[in-house]
Order: sequence, then structure tokens, then C-alpha cells
Amino acid sequence: MKFADITGNGKVASALMSMADSGRVAHAMLLYENEGCGALALAMAYVQYLNCTGAKDGDSCGECPSCRQMSKMIHPDVHFVFPVNKGPKTSDEKPTSESYLKYWRELALADPYFTEADLQKAIGIESKNGLIAVAEAKSIISKLSLSSVSDGYKAVIFYLPEKMNQETANRLLKMVEEPPEKTVFMFITHAPEKVLQTIFSRCLSIRVLPLSKDEAQKVKALRPEASEEDSDGFMELFSDMMNALVGRNLMAALECGESAAALESREKQKAFCTFASECIRKIFLIQHGMACIADVPDEEQEFYQDMAIRCGRTFCSKAIGNIEKVVSMIDRNVNSKILFCDIVNRMFLSI
Repeated sequence: MKFADITGNGKVASALMSMADSGRVAHAMLLYENEGCGALALAMAYVQYLNCTGAKDGDSCGECPSCRQMSKMIHPDVHFVFPVNKGPKTSDEKPTSESYLKYWRELALADPYFTEADLQKAIGIESKNGLIAVAEAKSIISKLSLSSVSDGYKAVIFYLPEKMNQETANRLLKMVEEPPEKTVFMFITHAPEKVLQTIFSRCLSIRVLPLSKDEAQKVKALRPEASEEDSDGFMELFSDMMNALVGRNLMAALECGESAAALESREKQKAFCTFASECIRKIFLIQHGMACIADVPDEEQEFYQDMAIRCGRTFCSKAIGNIEKVVSMIDRNVNSKILFCDIVNRMFLSI
């Protein structure tokens, strides 16, 4: 992928190009983004630029052997790490990213702006939490101990390091702190506060900004239709829940909570929570006279304006805090019915 192919975050792309051009290449970088804002695309474009033998006009050439390998995500010196678990698409007893590399490539090449839920679905572990276990650390250390195939940079693109446990981090710590010559780690996180401090403190952190409305529309046009169907279903569920809450109909609101708990995977449940948080953010902005930056579609204006009037002034901040706790509990495998019943009750009391 070339920098020119990326939607949004031109300043981040320029900063990465400047680092490469000046030779001041950080051995470990952490790109933190809101989900789906292009951090993976930036990481791949940066690694491609580092190894390009015909770079020109501030971008990789896209034609040299290294660029052609990167365009297919088969460069022998570039490795990918992402959360996995046992599933029907691998027979490995202790699966690593290598076990699912085929499905990762297919997903990332089709849509480099994919979400965590998209990844879980692609590798067939929708009903489980993805983890980065110690077997992954052993695999990466083994790969990086070998000489590079080319004379360029070896790279590890590490998707969601917040899914890494303490033992894995301890195994990787020495390698991240003092990697072999011309080796870079690119960590991509959606929750920098959850990245283990031992890893976080050794990285150069760069914020990947949310996409503008126009940029988001361009990215949305590239995404599979299923993602749009999910969004429509989430909006219907959220609006039903909010109408029940402001109407003081606890039983109807609890039924909506049951529907959220019945979503087919934990990642889908978390995706709904993220969607609900964004919707509540829009209500908050309208309540505080900032409708111009709430990015509400025309067909949803009436709903959000109504909610902004009928919700209490403290509702939004309390609701978002409670939703964040639900997401944390889902990651810990707490019963979904209990979680969504509890949050509906809390939202009912604070509406």
C-alpha cells in the first residue's frame, strides 16, 4: 500500500515519510486510533516506503519487488501479529497469527479499515475473545532471530497489543527494547490505556485522528455491505431502547437489552456498545449547542433532537461510562444477559 492510497491523516503520513527520509526510524511505534480510522493502512504504507528501492515524490514506487510483495502482504521480512483463539479454521492446538494468516491477508487486502469484529468473523472465532498468547512471542522472537531475506527492514505489525497478556509482554520486552539492527515494531491499538505499560513506555506514540465526514464516506464505500446492515440493525435497536427509556417503559427497555445480549458474538455485542456510545455522544453535542459537529444524518435529525430534549443533562456522561464498563466486562466473559440488564437499569435511573 502506498501513502497516496490512504484516506485521511495526511499529516501522520507526512511525519512517517519524514522519519524514513531522515533516517530517524523509531524501533517501536504505537499508532492509536478510533477503530477503523486507517492505522493499519498507515503502518503498511510506512513499512513499504522503508523497504522501497525506487521511492520517489515522497512515496513508494509500487513497482519494485519489495513493493509488489507488500501489495500482496507476502513480504518475507514483514510479520503480522493479531489476537487469535482456537476455531474451526485451524487444527493447531495453540494457534498463533500464522495459523490464520491466509484469512488475515484476505481481510486486510479487501478492507484495510476493518474492525475487530470483522477480524473475528474472518478467522472464525466470533464467539470467543481473541488473545495474543505466549506462543506468539516465541514465534516472533524466532522469526526475528533469522537474517533478513532482503537488505531492507524487518518489521512486525502488531494489531491490538492490548490483547497481549503479561507473560507475552515479558517475553517480547527485550526484543522491543533492543531489536536487531533495521527492525521495527508497529503497534496498532484502539485502547492505549490498556496496553501494558512495559510495552507502551518503549514506543513512540502517534495519534491517528478520526476521519472527517467526507473521508468516512469514502471509506464506507469500500466496506462490505454487511457492515452497513449491522449499522442499520444497531440503529434500530438503539432507537427502540432510547424511546423506551425516555417513555419510562422499563419492560420494553429490558427487552432491548435482551436483544443486545442475544447478538451472535461477543464482538458483535461490543460493536453495538461502541455504536451506542457514538450515538449518545451525538445527543450530548446537540444538548450543548454543538449540533454542527455531531455529524447526524438528515434522516436521523428528528430522533436525535428529540432525545437531546428528553434526556437529562447528566445522562450522556453516565451512560457512556457505564457502556465502557460493559465492554470491559464482556472482555472478561461476564454473562451478557446480566450485563445488558444491569446497564438498561442504570440508564433508566439516570435518564
